Amino acid sequence: MTTRLLLAVTCALFSLGVYGMLTRRNAIGLLLAVELILNAAALNFVLFSRLFAHIHAQVFALFIIALAACEAVVGLAIVLNLTRSARTVCADEVDLLRG
Repeated sequence: MTTRLLLAVTCALFSLGVYGMLTRRNAIGLLLAVELILNAAALNFVLFSRLFAHIHAQVFALFIIALAACEAVVGLAIVLNLTRSARTVCADEVDLLRG
């Protein structure tokens, strides 16, 4: 694949993630949008690492993947806790943190 095509794919993934963050009201949809954004960033780091022959960006991409896994675990735990207490996963209807 050419570099421009891969860059277009990462741009499309990032754009879909931002669109999902702006339009979704479901907490699980928001988590999926964040995952898309993080995966686009990791793919972009791997692309430029391959282009400029530096290994440091690939190591940083591995850290992004680990961060995404941790974010998924913590986010799903928060969603499960909210569904138990508020009986909804809609991010607009949850106001438990206001105190």
